[in-house]
Amino acid sequence: MIVSGIDIKIIKSKRKTISIFIERDGSVSARVPENISEGELMDVLKSKEYQIHKNLAEWEQLNDKKTNREYVNGQSFLYLGRNYRLSLVNEGDKKLVLKNGRFLLPKQFQDKAKELFVEFYKEKLNEKLHPILARYKGQIGVNPNDVKVMELQHRWASCSTKGNLNFHWKCAMAPIDVLNYIVVHELVHLIHNNHTQAFWNEIDKVIPNYDRLVQWLKDNGAGMDL
Repeated sequence: MIVSGIDIKIIKSKRKTISIFIERDGSVSARVPENISEGELMDVLKSKEYQIHKNLAEWEQLNDKKTNREYVNGQSFLYLGRNYRLSLVNEGDKKLVLKNGRFLLPKQFQDKAKELFVEFYKEKLNEKLHPILARYKGQIGVNPNDVKVMELQHRWASCSTKGNLNFHWKCAMAPIDVLNYIVVHELVHLIHNNHTQAFWNEIDKVIPNYDRLVQWLKDNGAGMDL
């Protein structure tokens, strides 16, 4: 649906409210009740036109921080909120390791560097996620059906109607307290499907300072990339 020159992807579901999101790639999506008419939807979106343009402008400003990384000596890469520089080495037992404060990559694997970084982040995130899930799922009173680390395009994580949680491998770049928030966010979605006030109240019970962590993602999310 085009509103004031903005292409908005409409996603209908069993919900009572309309929520509009600026995705990580700058596209706009709206999650809406499945029984809403096109006229009603257009009226609501037009009423939110100023906010949509404002949020898009903020997205453009934040994405000025995006880093185009090259796989060369001295390039920095994020892991758990810290930057580590890459060193190309003549040989090594493993393809990519983090050792003594540096990423070490054998030169013969330089052409596969991106693939190896993705593998590194997936492996490390899998290691970090399960203790965090074990800590919070009992506290919240939920039990996810399945947990996977994968490519999620423009989302940090997702929760399916079947109770499956998926996490983007890029979450391994975030500080551990931000990662805790991302996990809690998805666990609470097992209780509250939508971002209602009840949803945010439940998160606040578990992580009272979650606003600070949400802001960190907004400020630094564009830099969490390869």
